[in-house]
Amino acid sequence: MIAAMLIAACGNKTESPSARLAQLKKERSALDAQIRTLEAKTGGDSAKPTPVTVLQLEPKLFRAYLDVQAAVESDDNIMATPQMMGTVNEVLVHVGQNVQKGQTLATLDAAALNQQIAAQDAQLSLLHSLYEKQQKLWEQQIGTQVQLLSAKANYDAATKQHAALVAQRNMYRIVSPIAGTVDVVDVKQGDAAQPGGPHGIRIVNMGKLKAEANLGELHLGSVKSGDPVTLIFGDVHDTLHTRLSYVAQSVDPLSRAFKVTVKLGSMKGLHPNMSARMRIANYEADHALEVPISAIQKTAAGEIVFVANGKTAKAVNVQTGKSESGMVEILGGLQAGDQVIVAGFEDLDTGTPISVQ
Repeated sequence: MIAAMLIAACGNKTESPSARLAQLKKERSALDAQIRTLEAKTGGDSAKPTPVTVLQLEPKLFRAYLDVQAAVESDDNIMATPQMMGTVNEVLVHVGQNVQKGQTLATLDAAALNQQIAAQDAQLSLLHSLYEKQQKLWEQQIGTQVQLLSAKANYDAATKQHAALVAQRNMYRIVSPIAGTVDVVDVKQGDAAQPGGPHGIRIVNMGKLKAEANLGELHLGSVKSGDPVTLIFGDVHDTLHTRLSYVAQSVDPLSRAFKVTVKLGSMKGLHPNMSARMRIANYEADHALEVPISAIQKTAAGEIVFVANGKTAKAVNVQTGKSESGMVEILGGLQAGDQVIVAGFEDLDTGTPISVQ
C-alpha cells in the first residue's frame, strides 16, 4: 500500500498547475470558437422570414351535413295476388304493360262457382217471371197481397244470392289495385296462387318515386321537414338539390332509427331499389367565418390559429363550431378580413417573421 501511494504521488507531480491551466484555456478557446460559429448561424436563420400561405376571412353561408345511404322507392309498388286460393287459368298481361286500377291481370280456375252461377241464373229467371206474373194478377185484383209479397221476397233473395256468387267468383282473379306498369309477372298458367303469397304480379307507379333513409335516434331533434337535401345518384351520375318531405316522429324499437323521406315524383333514369347518397343540411349559419380544420392547433391554453400581423405571425385563441368537408366554423376569436395562415404555420410562434406567398 505504501508503495502504491508513493507511485500515485509521483504521478501527480508530473503535470504542473501552470501546464494544466494552459490546457484548459486552449480547450475554452476552441469551445468559444464553436459557440460563435453556431450563434452566427442561428442568428442568420431566425432573421430569415418563414414563407406562409394565408386565407383572408370573408363571411359566407356555412352548412353542416349528415351523410347517409338512401334507397329509391315507390309509394305505389305492389305485388298483386288473388283474394282466393286457386290454380292460375290465364295470365292477361306482360311485363312493361301499362294497366289501370281495377284491371284484371290474371284469372284463376273457378269452374265450380261458374256452375253454381249458371244454375242460379235459371232459378233467378224463373223467380223473376213468377214475380212479374203475380204483379199483373194483383193489378187485376186477382190473388192476395201475401202471394205478391212472397214472390217478391223469393226473387230478392235469389238476386242477392246470385250477386254473392258473382262476387265470390270475382275473387278468383288477380286485379291491379293501382294504375301503373307491370314490373314482374311471377305466375304462369297452372301455378297455384294464394292471397298474400310470394308469387303474383308486381305493379309499379313510376310517377310516385321517393328516396328514403334511416337515421339514428340521436339525430331525431336535429333534422326537420324542409331541411335542404342533396341526393347523389351514383348509378346515373346525377345530383338533385331538394328538401326533406317528411321526418318520422317515432323511433323503430329494434333498429333505434327513424325514417326520413324525400318525394321525387317522376324522374327519368330512376328506378325502385336504386341506391343514393343523401346529404341533409342539419345546420346552417349566414355570414359565418370558416377556416381549414388543418389550420387549428390544440394547445394547453385551447385551440389557436396563426394570423398574419404585418410581417410577423401572431397566435390567436379561437372558439370553433361544427365542421364540414375539411372546414370548421369559427365562433369567436377572429373577424372578417383577418388573414389566417393555412400553410407554413408548423414552426411559427408569435413574433416570428413571415413572408406571405
